[in-house]
Amino acid sequence: MSAGPLGCPCTGAHMEDAWTYEAAPEGETRFRALEGRPYRRTVRRCAACDHHTSDPGFDPAALYAGGYMDDTYRDGGIASAFARITSLPPERSDNAGRVRRVVGFAGGSGTALDVGSGLCVFLHGLAAEGWTCTALDPDPAAAAHARETVGVAAVAADFLEAGDLGHFDLVSLNKVIEHVADPVAMLARAAGHLAPGGLVYCEVPDAPAAAAEGPGREEFFIEHLHVFSPASLAMAAARAGLSPVRMERLHEPSGKWTIAAFLAVAP
Repeated sequence: MSAGPLGCPCTGAHMEDAWTYEAAPEGETRFRALEGRPYRRTVRRCAACDHHTSDPGFDPAALYAGGYMDDTYRDGGIASAFARITSLPPERSDNAGRVRRVVGFAGGSGTALDVGSGLCVFLHGLAAEGWTCTALDPDPAAAAHARETVGVAAVAADFLEAGDLGHFDLVSLNKVIEHVADPVAMLARAAGHLAPGGLVYCEVPDAPAAAAEGPGREEFFIEHLHVFSPASLAMAAARAGLSPVRMERLHEPSGKWTIAAFLAVAP
């Protein structure tokens, strides 16, 4: 099932070096877990499917078990970032567009599990549309924020190691699977939590679009082990037993290049 550590979802036989960072690119989060480590990493690209990978040289799980939110939102903290983002007008909000896509395709109600919920802005919007929502994040601070500020059920756990979470009409993986060594395993676990007729909604950074603008793009920051193409996302989904029913490429209001896909269990 696995695409292999930092391999691409196709054959893995066509990986080649694309570029190397000798220092952190401008804007990349300075994670405290990495303090004192020399900085050097190489982005590799599959010549067949245009999938990109980057080995950061450390176990990425060290970033997410605790302190990730504090490192990412150290200027004002979680509450301040949540208030700022939820106050954006819809035309300037990535999350407002995400909610519109889900409601427009999957309907105005149902049960949703958001894996890697972070600031929980997405579930804040989805719950307002009538969905019953559960947030899951490995950082206890993120789960507490979802529960106490957003008012949704929340679980602090590693998704691949969590106990029985139940089944949902929608399992969302918004900018999540690029952070893990084995995205196929993450997609397969999401498929296992779908109710009959349910959908996995997945967003990932768009490698070809971002690479066209150069290696300084945030899509290639150190926490992103995988950066996808439409072809590589479709192949990863297929290896997880899922099939794309809708896929689109987006240039979001934030400036991010994104691939968004609704995935169903393959027949």
